[in-house]
This record gives sequence, C-alpha cells and structure tokens, in this order.
Amino acid sequence: MASAPEIPKKYKAAIYDKPGSVSTKIVELDMPEPGAGQVLINLTHSGVCHSDYGVMSNSWAGLPAPTAEGQVGGHEGIGKIVKLGSGCETSGVKVGDRVGIKWMAGVCDTCEACRAGVDASCFNGKISGYYTPGTFQQYVVSQANYVTPIPDGLDSAMAAPMLCAGVTVYSALRKSGAESGKWVVILGAGGGLGHLAVQFSARAIGHRVIGVDHSSKKDIVLESGAEHFIPIDGTDDMAEAVKALTDGLGAHAAQVSSLLPISLAAYCSVNLVMSAANAAYANTLDMLRFKGRVVCVGIPEGKPIPITSGTPQAFVFKSLSVVGSAVGDRREAIETLDFAARGVVKTHFRTEKMDKLTSVFEEMEAGKLKGRVVLDLSD
Repeated sequence: MASAPEIPKKYKAAIYDKPGSVSTKIVELDMPEPGAGQVLINLTHSGVCHSDYGVMSNSWAGLPAPTAEGQVGGHEGIGKIVKLGSGCETSGVKVGDRVGIKWMAGVCDTCEACRAGVDASCFNGKISGYYTPGTFQQYVVSQANYVTPIPDGLDSAMAAPMLCAGVTVYSALRKSGAESGKWVVILGAGGGLGHLAVQFSARAIGHRVIGVDHSSKKDIVLESGAEHFIPIDGTDDMAEAVKALTDGLGAHAAQVSSLLPISLAAYCSVNLVMSAANAAYANTLDMLRFKGRVVCVGIPEGKPIPITSGTPQAFVFKSLSVVGSAVGDRREAIETLDFAARGVVKTHFRTEKMDKLTSVFEEMEAGKLKGRVVLDLSD
C-alpha cells in the first residue's frame, strides 16, 4: 500500500448545516481512511453546481430522502491521490495522480445499467454530495476505478466544472442528433451550463449557434462562439427573432440551459431541456418541428410540470421523440476534458474560498450568477 507523507489528522469541509435552506458552515472533520478499492484524494478545487443548490435546499421532489444535516456537498472535485487502499495496485491509479470526482462518485460496474454504459442509472450508484461525502472539502475518499484522470497542463480550476456542467452538455448535445452546420438555439447561453454548451455546439461539433439570455450576458455568449445573440429582455417575439436569423425557417435544435422562457423553441427540431425551471418542460412538444426531439436534462425544482401536450397524434404526425440525458458516462467525461485540454472549450469562472459558499448559493438563487464559481479549497 502506497501512501503520501504529511497527511493531517483533521481537515476543513463545508457542510449543509440547515438542509432545506440556503446555509453552509465550515467545520473540521477527521481524516478518513481509504478502504479496499478506494483512494484518498487531497482536493484543491471544486465547482459549484445548481444541482448542489437543489440538494441543499431539498427542492427536488424526486429525491428519495431529505438531505441529511451535516452533508458535505459538491460533485466537481479536482485533486491529487495521496493514499491507496488495499487492492488498488492494478487499478491504474497511483499516489500523485491528479484526478476528478463527478456527479456519480462511484458505480458498481455489475448491474444491467452499468453494463449498458448508463452510469447515472447504476442500481447501486453513489451520488457525490448526497448521502455520500462530496467535494466541498479538502480530502475525500473515492472509488479508484471511477475517478477521472485530469490531462497534464489543464488548470484544475478550469477543469472542475467540466466534470458536471461540461460533460452534461456534451453528452446531451451528442444525444440531440443535430448535425454540424445546423442552426442551434441555446437559451440561457450565458449560464454555467449554457456558456459551455455554446462552446461545444459551435467549436467542437460545428453548429451555427444563436444564444439567448439577458442582455447583461451578451459578451460571454458571443465570446463563447455564438454567431448571434438575442436578448430576452426587450425582445417581444423570440420565435420571429430566430426566424429572422435563419432565412425565415427557424432553428434545427434548441437547448434550454437555464431559467428562461422558451417560446422561441417552436421553430426548433431538437429541444434539449437543460433548465431546472418547471416552465421549460411545459408544452415542450408543441415547440418542435417534424422529427423533433426533446432531450430532458434539467431536474425541475418543486412540483414537476409534465410535458403536457404529448398526445399520440403529436408523436405520430410529427414523428417526435423524447429522451433523457443524465450527466454523461466515464468515456464522455474523458472526452470532455480532452476538449478542454486542447483549448476548444474553456470555463468562464471565478474562484472563491469555502467560506463564501453560502453567498455563492444566494447569488445562484437570485439568478445573478454569470458562468461558474469554483471553490479554492486551500487554507
């Protein structure tokens, strides 16, 4: 068993001290010991995701149990392995490796979902930051065969959001079926997922992107690679605005990435519902042209609103389909980080210390957050 020197007995973590509200607290925890097939990681950075807000605030109706008091949240962690548990000698990882922790902290690799490559549906999977210690802490134990290698030369703070936001939009865009050269409208294009979706869509896949968001986010949307920008404030008819930019025909695909109205999607052939807003799911099928596809990604908060217009006639006459996309698998995570390492996509982020986590969530709740926040976990 390999180990690294100078591992402290205690370390700092940010916990949800009052689940159901926006509140976190910095505490000291005892150093864990990696078990069989596990590694101990000294985390240096963690992204802050809207999903963390949903877990902390107990606002996801579909969660099987309320979040426990004292839960360490977070699922976009980057750090170095400092200790190996037994049985890790053939796992392909070693002390000193820089690795990442994703939404799924670990999967069983034996159930039907795992054998099909659908990691997020693992029957025995563990979600990082929800009844499994997450990445808002300086040390964490993780499954050796499920950590993600971080490419050399890729900044850790830049890489962290790729482990959830990046792989989520990349996987969803792959599932959309929209080909390169097609018009894609991304709503909420200046948000944490949205600005990465613009980059993957325009730069990695080769779509022609129209970004939609508040006028204050125009610069980040265009810098991310959008060909056009439509401000949601001051635009009376989004659908007409999109048609005016696409020879009167409308877009081939739409991706809803944040809390925005989605009336413009009526002229789109693919609609990726990335938003956590209930409104993003209402009447979604009416917004698609023939052979349209709804890719459901965002998990609504509060009482979910169903896709209300899903009559058999609509599905048959317009050849519609609905698929779900929950983050991505381990292969897509590696591909996402490769795009980032090559500079194809870059996270627009700012760094904060752990003691600012509550204020970051407050900013997120108010809808004022641009891009992404990454926690610097150092003392």
